[in-house]
Amino acid sequence: MKRRVVVTGLGALTPLGNSVAESWAGAIAGKSGIGPITRFDASAFASRIAGEIKDFDPTNYVDKKEIRHYDPFVIYALAASQMAIDDAGLAITPEIAERVGVIIGSAIGGVQTFEEEVRTLMQSGPRKISPFAVPAILANLASGHVSIRFGAKGPITCTVTACAAGTSAVGDCYRTIAYGEADVMIAGGVEAAITPLGVAGFCAMRALSTLNDEPQKASRPFDKGRNGFVIAEGCGVLILEELSFAKKRGAKIYGEIIGYGTTSDAYHLAAPPPGHEGAERSMRVAIQDAGIQISDVDYINAHGTSTPLNDLYEMQAIKRLFGEHAKKLLISSTKSMTGHMLGGTGAVEAIFTLKALEEGIVPPTINLDAPDEECDLDLVPHTARHRKISTALSNSFGFGGVNAVLAFKTYRE
Repeated sequence: MKRRVVVTGLGALTPLGNSVAESWAGAIAGKSGIGPITRFDASAFASRIAGEIKDFDPTNYVDKKEIRHYDPFVIYALAASQMAIDDAGLAITPEIAERVGVIIGSAIGGVQTFEEEVRTLMQSGPRKISPFAVPAILANLASGHVSIRFGAKGPITCTVTACAAGTSAVGDCYRTIAYGEADVMIAGGVEAAITPLGVAGFCAMRALSTLNDEPQKASRPFDKGRNGFVIAEGCGVLILEELSFAKKRGAKIYGEIIGYGTTSDAYHLAAPPPGHEGAERSMRVAIQDAGIQISDVDYINAHGTSTPLNDLYEMQAIKRLFGEHAKKLLISSTKSMTGHMLGGTGAVEAIFTLKALEEGIVPPTINLDAPDEECDLDLVPHTARHRKISTALSNSFGFGGVNAVLAFKTYRE
């Protein structure tokens, strides 16, 4: 029998703000976090816009003398984890350390460090490479640093499932607790890939929006004018606990994770299949795992990347699975405001989904000025919707054909 798993702490860094409170306030206000790229000279790039984290002081989380030893993705993970642990009021003492684990996903890992060290190698030779280079690049080092910093000695790993990495991490943490391998998991996703290589690579695939003159309008999921996603950076971390463990220590409970579904398209490295049968199956598996009915779902935080095929096929999958109930769903893409945080996006969107359940406010899909004719469901255009919801899904799909879906509900005894 599965054990119940609840969420007791949240932490986030996003283009909308350097905390959950700031990010959530921006989301329900319909604010865009997109602007011109400032991290490097992007004048020669087809896409020159991004969702950057702004006014972040890493010395609040890492000693000033040590910062150069860390890639930004590790610093972001340490920061969001600290926020989440503080929010949960969790003390990882020696008595519980072996029952506390960490899974923080990342699609790319330390790409900024990778680029810098390649330049050093080419310009100055191998003797100039930093001994900290490899630890800064490896994707699992976000989990590793968090485990070391906070003394978590339980299960530790890293999900590297492209744009689904954050959702995969939360889902794997849920299962780890549900089946008794841990009592607490630090779950999340992180990315810091606004670099020349990161942006150039996606430009070469023609995946990024080129609406450079109107950056705040460039991420427009489900709109006729969408022409690509906006690359972004960010991190979301959730503290997951077994219900009785959380109750025993008097923890605040944001909501309950009740299901997780993951599938493969087995179709194409980068494109979803027409109709997105894999997405439909992953939603169905999550609903079945949750032990609920299709008609119980009130809201879906859609993957909604603002790319022509993804948005259309995700809508087709939702319509096919939910049938007539699809017309009653509220659906929104918060990527319209944050951009696409790659491996970090699923964890941040899980946080937004939990906040929607907690506060009864569904974040909007901004820039939905001329909806695609086939994207004709209730996509909560422009303005947040005050609506009491009790059950929600959060969708993430990634390169390689990976699909991951989380099911949440309002916590009740």
